[in-house]
Amino acid sequence: RVTPCVQTYLLVLKAIAHDMMTLFSPMGISRFCPSEDDTGAVIVQTAPGKVVTHRGGTITLPCRYHHEPETADPSRIRIKWTKVTDTFQFADVFVALGRQQRVFGPYRGRVALEQAGPGDASVVIHNVTLQDYGRYECEVTNDMEDDTGFVSLDLEGVVFPYYPRLGRYKLNYHEAEEACKQQDAILASHSQLHKAWLEGLDWCNAGWLEDGSVQYPISHPRDQCGRKETPAGVRNYGYRHKEDERYDAFCFTSKLNGQVYFLKRFKKVNYPEALKACQRDGSAVAKVGQLFAAWRFQLLDRCEAGWVEDGSIRYPIVNPRARCGGSEPGVRNLGFPDKKFRLYGVYCFPLAWPPTAAKSRVGLAGALRPTPLWMVLCFPQ
Repeated sequence: RVTPCVQTYLLVLKAIAHDMMTLFSPMGISRFCPSEDDTGAVIVQTAPGKVVTHRGGTITLPCRYHHEPETADPSRIRIKWTKVTDTFQFADVFVALGRQQRVFGPYRGRVALEQAGPGDASVVIHNVTLQDYGRYECEVTNDMEDDTGFVSLDLEGVVFPYYPRLGRYKLNYHEAEEACKQQDAILASHSQLHKAWLEGLDWCNAGWLEDGSVQYPISHPRDQCGRKETPAGVRNYGYRHKEDERYDAFCFTSKLNGQVYFLKRFKKVNYPEALKACQRDGSAVAKVGQLFAAWRFQLLDRCEAGWVEDGSIRYPIVNPRARCGGSEPGVRNLGFPDKKFRLYGVYCFPLAWPPTAAKSRVGLAGALRPTPLWMVLCFPQ
């Protein structure tokens, strides 16, 4: 793990490199040259703690700066935002010099300066994605003087353990990352898993996290999960070989723009029939991450097992009751049955939201007028 001292040293080297490089040659802006006059220090201030939003939301990453003394030419101020990963890699997000601005990669069309007055280097991110979660660096440069601050962007969401039809402990790091992506999620961070543990998550199988470590949360210590005498907590196997070692995954997803629903039918269906049934209803079979998001944010509660996209059978329970899978709320998992011969219901996810036609959906018709939240049973892709 990189120590704070090494992090500080690397940041200094990075700041020096920034001053030596061209800002962005496609815009024809030359590199910075030091002024002949002495300039005061740049002081950057960012918000303590985290800023929190959800997928699809809009959030401001706050950052302000001033000079000592206040003699800076605004046209010579460069503002740069960078995303910092746990492996201390940097991904460019936004850069501005005077009126010149540039947004990079997946942030194009979604990020802009807040422009709330002099000294404001804050940026606004629109239509926040799961991948936007993480730590951001705000760097302000005036000729050879610069300073940086950090802002952490957190998302409201839910962590869920995941393993594929192949079985448990079958995924290397890259396969785990792809498995979460296919189920409308990302690999969870340690802080997200720790928060889920504080909320009661208990899972006795180790899984990959986004930083390459392997961990698992135990709320009720027992002999089968690292001995009963061991204190409750998030157990950590440390950083493992990303190609050779195989575990499950802990995925993270957030609120969605739409609603999952249980498709009301007169008979149960196999998996190929479930695909066609959702398709005829203008939807797709819901992904595992979508079902968890619906359970957490829509309070989707349905004591009927149904197909989801990966071929597993699941159902969400908010209010535990008899014959509904135990005394704790959660998304029940009945495993991966034979796709051709086993018959169940199906959870669907509209391809467009809001729906434009009447659907045979449990709870969807009521969602078009004021309705108790527990009655709403739908969700789009």
